[in-house]
Amino acid sequence: MDNRVPQETIQVDSERYGALLQVVEAIASHADLQGLVQALARLLPLLVPVNFVGLSLHDAQRDMMRLHVLRANVPADIIGGQEFHPADTPAGLVWQTQQPVILSDLAEEHRWPKLIALMREDGVQSCCLVPLTSAVRRLGALAFSSLEKDAYKVSDRELMQQVGRQVAVAVENVLNREAAAAARRDVEWQRDRFSLLLRMTNTMASKLDLREVFSAVSVCLREMVPQEYASLILCDGKSGRVRLHALDFPENQGALTEGAVSDVAGSLAGLALERRRPEVANSRLDLKAFSHAVPQLLVMKGFHSMCALPLLSHDRVIGCLNLASRQEQAFGEQDVAFLSQVAGQIALAVDNALAYQEITALKDRLAEEKSYLEEEIRLEHKFGDIIGDSRALKQVLGQVEIVAPTQATVLIQGETGTGKELIARAIHRLSGRNQRTFVKLNCAAIPTGLLESELFGHERGAFTGAIAQKVGRFELAHGGTIFLDEVGEIPLELQSKLLRVLQEQEFERLGSTRTVHVDIRLIAATNRDLAKLVEDHEFRSDLYYRLNVFPITLPPLRERREDIPVLVRYFTQHYAARMKKNIETIPGPTLEALSRYHWPGNIRELENLVERAVILTQGTHLQAPLSELKIEARQPPAPKATLHDAERDQILRVLRDTHWVIGGPEGAAARLGLKRTTLTSKIKKLGISRPRE
Repeated sequence: MDNRVPQETIQVDSERYGALLQVVEAIASHADLQGLVQALARLLPLLVPVNFVGLSLHDAQRDMMRLHVLRANVPADIIGGQEFHPADTPAGLVWQTQQPVILSDLAEEHRWPKLIALMREDGVQSCCLVPLTSAVRRLGALAFSSLEKDAYKVSDRELMQQVGRQVAVAVENVLNREAAAAARRDVEWQRDRFSLLLRMTNTMASKLDLREVFSAVSVCLREMVPQEYASLILCDGKSGRVRLHALDFPENQGALTEGAVSDVAGSLAGLALERRRPEVANSRLDLKAFSHAVPQLLVMKGFHSMCALPLLSHDRVIGCLNLASRQEQAFGEQDVAFLSQVAGQIALAVDNALAYQEITALKDRLAEEKSYLEEEIRLEHKFGDIIGDSRALKQVLGQVEIVAPTQATVLIQGETGTGKELIARAIHRLSGRNQRTFVKLNCAAIPTGLLESELFGHERGAFTGAIAQKVGRFELAHGGTIFLDEVGEIPLELQSKLLRVLQEQEFERLGSTRTVHVDIRLIAATNRDLAKLVEDHEFRSDLYYRLNVFPITLPPLRERREDIPVLVRYFTQHYAARMKKNIETIPGPTLEALSRYHWPGNIRELENLVERAVILTQGTHLQAPLSELKIEARQPPAPKATLHDAERDQILRVLRDTHWVIGGPEGAAARLGLKRTTLTSKIKKLGISRPRE
């Protein structure tokens, strides 16, 4: 009997084991599951008759068999990714029993009907499954499928099991590497989120305004969680409603308004507030299930996911953080866990911000009470119209108290809008003339031709239009005080008559020869440098010295900034009462901004701005137009010379050159190319008078 193995068998076995070696080398070179399955689909047909390679791995957490299928060499509809319970697939039987299974004719197989039907639709007639088992665990099963019946013999089983053992080692290595990579990613993810949470906490710790807290949160969250919408709502007292305090929604066109109060019934936020836990809607269908306007708006804008996180502080719900994304399933379990930590930090920051607001409100209330007490003190000292407690103002008021009881002439100097009239009134009230009239006149507001009549009066027929006798301001002030504001604007021809009144207490009305005697006290005020006007021969030196008996210089508002908050409160109360508005508080940032501004128009500018703010205010908090205060402090531009000034200077220069000779061939009229009568008329009109020698 010849026991020799046929040469053809030896050659076939050699080829198959050579192919097995290639399979072993190929599967050892792959680090990912996809590449491994691709290599198996390409090389296994060299070993066994196979049209499909199926790799089924068991998911221990879900107790499911996941099928990884690749087309080998025929068209098919079966794709990888299907999942079956172990009892519903032959791979599950092989995994459980750890024994290979050969199905020679699928037409006769009645087990696993769903999977068998799918295989038969792709023309599979037979298959062989071997277990995938590593040294430490059972992984699943490796399936070889053929379009022929009885394609796999018992003699092929050993070879297939060897292939299965090699594949198991390779799969184990791949899964371990993937698990290690996933662990590294998880560690990096946790590290990044911890770093983000720490950075966000540090940022929020320095914010005491709710909008700033929200802005810091919104910027940080975009780095780790996909979201294009964010809002912060806070519970509004005991009403059961919420107020929208901050919003990050670039596409908002008025549907959502910051500060608006609304109900949350029928919204995801309402559900989160009620259950005191995060709530997620991870699909468009889930969002549409809520009847509230906000989820419906988000659906209309193309959003698919939303997450609502209640803000809990000291075991009470203070609000809710809402996020939304246009992605499906945007908020996974890990995301929600991270966002819950964020919500905890936001709750602390919001609680601190609310406490700060309450403290600020209490400080404002105390400041108002202090202002009231200061008002009472001022009234006791007869300075009721003068607001402030700065050192500069106290020095001025001290000077007022010193000079008021005397009869001395007072010159009040200071920039426009510093309150010169108030100081003049205070001097009058504190003087012995306080029972008599306080008469005021703004010399700059009266035309030059009428100023003399206003000051001294006129007789009937004194000039064209004088149809009746008029009593001047000096007569009205007899026995009392006359206040001449902008005294530097009095023309030179009137200054001599004013000097006579101050020295002799007498004058004549226009068109009259009768001397009128008066008993007056003069208080003058100007925002111009009278000493400089004297040097320029625009103001009489003797009148200047007579006015400058007791000068008082009022500081500009920028030099008494500590008085600005008191002034703001005073003007706010004054105009709020006039307009019948209930303005209870002035925000701290508003007072700070007003205190920093340089106020070129001084108190008058401040008063006008506060009046405008009261008009604009709709609620109980003053709403000042602070955007108007961003102008940099700058020196006022030098006044440009007018045609009037240029003409006056030219005539004065020629008159001085001709020694005030008007007529004649060498006179001023000839030099200027004017008639003598024309020049005389201009001299009178321009208020030009020859200085005393």
